[in-house]
Amino acid sequence: MKRKNFKQLSLTPAAPVESPRQTSYKVVDAVSTNSDKGICIEAKEIRNPTSNSELISKFSTLELNVEFNLDIRAEDIEVLSELGSGNGGTVSKARHIPTGLIMARKVIPIEAKKEVRKQIVRELHITRDCNFPHIVSYFGAFLNQGDVVMCMEYMDRGSLDRIYKKHGAIPEPIVGKITEAVVEGLDYLYDKHRIIHRDVKPSNVLVNAKGEVKLCDFGVSGELNNSIADTFVGTSTYMSPERIQGAAYSVKSDVWSLGITVLELAVGYFPWDEPNEEGKPSSQPLGILDMLQRIVLEPPPQVPANGKFSEHFRQFVKRCLLTEDQRPTPKDLFKDAFFIISKRTPVALDKWAQQL
Repeated sequence: MKRKNFKQLSLTPAAPVESPRQTSYKVVDAVSTNSDKGICIEAKEIRNPTSNSELISKFSTLELNVEFNLDIRAEDIEVLSELGSGNGGTVSKARHIPTGLIMARKVIPIEAKKEVRKQIVRELHITRDCNFPHIVSYFGAFLNQGDVVMCMEYMDRGSLDRIYKKHGAIPEPIVGKITEAVVEGLDYLYDKHRIIHRDVKPSNVLVNAKGEVKLCDFGVSGELNNSIADTFVGTSTYMSPERIQGAAYSVKSDVWSLGITVLELAVGYFPWDEPNEEGKPSSQPLGILDMLQRIVLEPPPQVPANGKFSEHFRQFVKRCLLTEDQRPTPKDLFKDAFFIISKRTPVALDKWAQQL
């Protein structure tokens, strides 16, 4: 049963990498015809990739005319294990059988007409143009029995929400490097592609064993956002006050969500949850309507002044959670003291990630 959309808001959706088999594979080039099974186009061939990383690297650096896509079809995907599920869909670890490439497969149930689902797939193909160290690589999307299926880079350490919930609050130096990656990723999406992420939160920031931090699930598809709005209310808890009140998305909306996200990682709980006497989150979190009212009406949460965090970090979060007219853009954050210090401070993210 669908949940009602609060105030008619347009809410957006809330082991080491295995080496592939030694085989040849195809990547596809410009001229194409759409079908429910994906896009199959004139092929180029690169033989005998030596590792999963090499495959991803080759896909990322190929110079193609318009777009590229693996020749992905439903029957070519072997599901290996489920990674997680929720209202926004189910994510599985999978193998692309023709290439041996290990990838993440996300299945999104869409209650929409076939033509709308096809439009979603076409819009998702834009993600293949995004080539940046802090953006998850997308390999393609197709329709399968009414679902939209997205295939993307597999990040073997998973999402930051699972990491901190399992291992506890993340130390500030690590949070600094995560912040650096997310800010640069947001700036790339907006500056190069005019894409607003729309869904920044810990579960959409992924990590691999090499210590790479990457954004996923950015809102390139307006049709997809509209299709899942009614059933993905949870994402709204990371929304800025102006968005909850119905204002249009802007890149500054992403900065608010970034502030809530890095604060959550640093303290180890969702910042808007009522703390108990020990300063820990209550076992009974607020309901969604109470939460949205609190975000709109109350002052934003702050980094605790308990001596555990630097003043630079406290001020960074405070800036991210200013009102929209005063809030910085991702590019403005490049000049923030916390960002600059994190940028120049060496941190062994790979060692941290390998211990997870």
